[in-house]
Amino acid sequence: MALIVQKYGGSSVGDTDRIQNVARRVKTYRDRGDRVVVVVSAMRGVTDNLIGLAKAISPLPSEREMDMLLATGEQQTIALLAIALHALNIPAMSLTGAQAGIVTDGVHTKAKIANITPKRIHELLDQGHVVIVAGFQGETREGQITTLGRGGSDLTGIALAAALEADLCQIFTDVDGVYTADPRIVPTAQKLDEISYDEMLELASLGAKVMQSRSVEFAKKFGVVFEVRSSLNDNPGTIVKEETKKMEGVVVRGVSLDKNQAKVTLVRVPDKPGVAARIFKALGDAAVSVDMIVQNISHGSGTPATDLSFTTDKPDLAKARKVIDDLKPEIGFGEVIATETIGKLSIVGVGMKSHSGVAGKMFDILAREGVNIEMISTSEIKISVVIDLAKAEQAMKAVHAAFIG
Repeated sequence: MALIVQKYGGSSVGDTDRIQNVARRVKTYRDRGDRVVVVVSAMRGVTDNLIGLAKAISPLPSEREMDMLLATGEQQTIALLAIALHALNIPAMSLTGAQAGIVTDGVHTKAKIANITPKRIHELLDQGHVVIVAGFQGETREGQITTLGRGGSDLTGIALAAALEADLCQIFTDVDGVYTADPRIVPTAQKLDEISYDEMLELASLGAKVMQSRSVEFAKKFGVVFEVRSSLNDNPGTIVKEETKKMEGVVVRGVSLDKNQAKVTLVRVPDKPGVAARIFKALGDAAVSVDMIVQNISHGSGTPATDLSFTTDKPDLAKARKVIDDLKPEIGFGEVIATETIGKLSIVGVGMKSHSGVAGKMFDILAREGVNIEMISTSEIKISVVIDLAKAEQAMKAVHAAFIG
């Protein structure tokens, strides 16, 4: 008898038929004697619809109220799944994040899990229930509902698996596992049997939609081995675990494309100490996540100045623009140029640590495709470039064909 944590994403619970399919799957584990904790997302499209309703009223709604609103999406799903299990004569109980003992910090819309006290979950499991927990949400010590950011149900599932010391953690989605690229863009993409935490973390943070990056980081920190697999069939998925020696033989494990990026350029920023710190501290205080940063120093005559560019997620662009506009009188830079027509193309692989020439090969491929590189970022196991969104999918296919096949 095993303790299993299963997480089902929005596509897996997209309608009542799929919710009933999940209930039947959970029943098979329950029937063989396993204790099961299920974490679910909102039904597909529900979160976007709720965001749309809020923004129809205000372009920048209160983040506290957005958390109150968006948390209702998962609460619909947990209740419907409990009802579906009851129809199969399986005792089940649904819990909100707060009822499940998930305590978060006070950062609305992007909260972090501070602690989990799963006492109520243990009690229900001991009583023979399947426990269904609303993903993506928790509650501060002061009683404020918070959400964990897009994909936060993944984090809920991984964190509960760690807190409960589960025997097995499964992340169910609408694909068979982790692929070398998005198969909807690259038809030749191959499913991976296994991938390291670091590779999965990079792919997740670089736009691969299979997992939320913070959830992978959490899994690595607490040693939670998990499987990404489909809720629509019984095929084995992809195991995500600690890096092994044989993984280094593969130079590029995957190619990702993030279309959810925006670029902001500040023209003629005064080139003096403390200016960059002031800009990025203000962005950080406003909870705007910044990814790639490029600074081009002017060597011409006149007052030393620089052009400063950074990327952020598209949903944060309006907030970033407000921060920058508020800083303009204080710092005295020139115009601000913002664009959403960019994509971030990345290659990832732990094998890069022991192989040279990978960057040169990638840049050569892009040059042959007529793709201009606007920004570059590298680490030991990844290379990312910002390119024109119109050519992004073409570039992704070419890079995947050259490195993976």
